[in-house]
Amino acid sequence: MFTLRNTAKLGLNLWSKRSIASLSGLSETHQMLQKTCRDFADNELVPIAAKIDREHLYPGEQVEKMGELGLMAIAVNEKYGGTGLDYLAYAIALEEISRGCASAGVIMSVNNSLYLGPIDYFGNEEQKQKYVAGYTDGKKVGCFALSEPGNGSDAGAASTVASLKSDRWVLNGTKCWITNAYEAESAVVFATTDKSLKHKGISAFIVPKGTPGFTLGKKEDKLGIRGSSTAQLIFEDCEIPKENLLGEPGFGFKIAMQTLDSGRIGIASQALGIAQASLECAVDYANKRIAFGKPISKLQAIQQKIADMSLNLESARLLTWRAAWLKDNKKPFTKEAAMGKLAASEAATFCAHQCIQILGGMGYVSDMPAERHYRDARITEIYEGTSEIQRLVIAGQVIKELSA
Repeated sequence: MFTLRNTAKLGLNLWSKRSIASLSGLSETHQMLQKTCRDFADNELVPIAAKIDREHLYPGEQVEKMGELGLMAIAVNEKYGGTGLDYLAYAIALEEISRGCASAGVIMSVNNSLYLGPIDYFGNEEQKQKYVAGYTDGKKVGCFALSEPGNGSDAGAASTVASLKSDRWVLNGTKCWITNAYEAESAVVFATTDKSLKHKGISAFIVPKGTPGFTLGKKEDKLGIRGSSTAQLIFEDCEIPKENLLGEPGFGFKIAMQTLDSGRIGIASQALGIAQASLECAVDYANKRIAFGKPISKLQAIQQKIADMSLNLESARLLTWRAAWLKDNKKPFTKEAAMGKLAASEAATFCAHQCIQILGGMGYVSDMPAERHYRDARITEIYEGTSEIQRLVIAGQVIKELSA
């Protein structure tokens, strides 16, 4: 697990010239974690990111190494094998990992925020021992099953149903767009247990892989983040023990919304990593590309693009870190998480686009990482709530605050 002692043993230089963010105000732990993750990304992820993307490979070896560093369960209590750090640490670490490989970033994000998060918070001791403790070292990962083919952004319209029969729940339905679907050993699944109560009739369940009646659909062939599998989860008379209910009956919608608030900090951090990688790629190329007798980084048109990229990135980072700080200090953060996710995802798309513009033709070919960053960035405006949904969340919170 990550400790300052372990970091020191690695001989890491805390004050790296390549440190991406201003470190003033961050604790020594956060600074060292940032440097550890940046070095790991440079050494373990950047060299294989193109191959992972090109061949749609799950980076299993690297995920296990991330687990050894404590990155697969950052905010989980050490009692269950977690690292015991806060959400700001999670945001910092996830940005660095995503800067190296966005696929590794989303694998890490789903396991931390969407799978371990709700079980760690709502689960009982037996559930934590069984479904948290074994999922912290990178050898096992979990997934989160909320979306369905027909409900999209309507999280309260779960057509998957769960019926209680004797001492077992029986699930029937299909979940779609599930990240980590093929690699996950367990899933947090949302199903309707009482249709008459609408969203208050949704419950959450823990469903282990290999349960009879639980199968996977085909792997989706995606535009980006190709190193993480995405597929349907199909339940046909899938029986699970009664004790696999997470929380209380009817708590599912609450669990989902609370989990997504936290998850949006994770996706915002993934987007920041993609944006940072795009900015670094653009600056590196601009310093080396000679036009009109000088590096194009000396041209005002290029400098304006770099300035706008940096402005968008730094602004989004502060919003994301603020959301993490609010969560760590047990303050409401729904609006801020939505703001961070919206700003960071749009910054990722913007920075990746400008990176290609600065590289010109070189940005359009797979010899350079710019086109991969562009493809990876696009999903961050869609999953864990589209940009349109984030604006609705933000507006709703602002109207509520100013009308009180």
